[in-house]
Amino acid sequence: MHIDSGRAQMRMDLVHGGRLASLKVDGRELLVTASDDPRGWGCYLMAPWAGRVRAGQFTWKEQPVQLPVNCGPHSIHGTVLQRQWSVEENSVVSSLLGPDWPWAGTVRSRLALSSDQLLWTVEVSALEEPFPVVVGWHPWFRRELSPGVVLQHDVQAKAMYVRDAAGIPTGAVSAPTAGPWDDCFRALVANPTLTWSDGFTVEVASTCDHWVVYDEPAHAVCIEPQSGPPDAFNLGGFDVASPGQPVVHSMTLRWR
Repeated sequence: MHIDSGRAQMRMDLVHGGRLASLKVDGRELLVTASDDPRGWGCYLMAPWAGRVRAGQFTWKEQPVQLPVNCGPHSIHGTVLQRQWSVEENSVVSSLLGPDWPWAGTVRSRLALSSDQLLWTVEVSALEEPFPVVVGWHPWFRRELSPGVVLQHDVQAKAMYVRDAAGIPTGAVSAPTAGPWDDCFRALVANPTLTWSDGFTVEVASTCDHWVVYDEPAHAVCIEPQSGPPDAFNLGGFDVASPGQPVVHSMTLRWR
């Protein structure tokens, strides 16, 4: 699915998780557009959970739940990033949460592209009974927009989750440490920004109040708004989707 606002063009890949496969502004490609790792390119939605769930296990309404393990001994990034998505109407795509999720549900993405921003709204709906939800976005921003045009990113937060030896938050928080990071932050002072050396800037805004920053790769930086921390189903801090009461969040990319 292609959308063109004149100054900006975007392409959605419905076969590979309904992800944003390309985003160009003034001819600049902002995203990593290919990788052998399905989790390593574009900008994809993480639902109905974001980040890792420890050992793929949690308890819901006093019943144990086991998710498929797909990241070492853990479960990561939800069930829809490799599913086939369908076009519902202009700029709206959707998918079932699928058999890897214990409850019947759907996820819907609505995208609005203009000359200076992309607004991406997601809605997770329960079809039969309530279930927990954490949503997030995982954009892979290029460190170089062109040779020599390099990236600086600015994330100012008051708190960072403490990770254990498995790399998963313990629930404790601390003052942010120096990067590089593969960490979750909260209590941001301002919206994160990415600024390349030619002056082009992208601001990331969201209704979500948690932010994962992954800036260890040499070729890309990931600034990921999430509605809860990694392992939120065990730590707390998740939303609940009920029939007729979907979970709704949005991410906005603004450029100048």
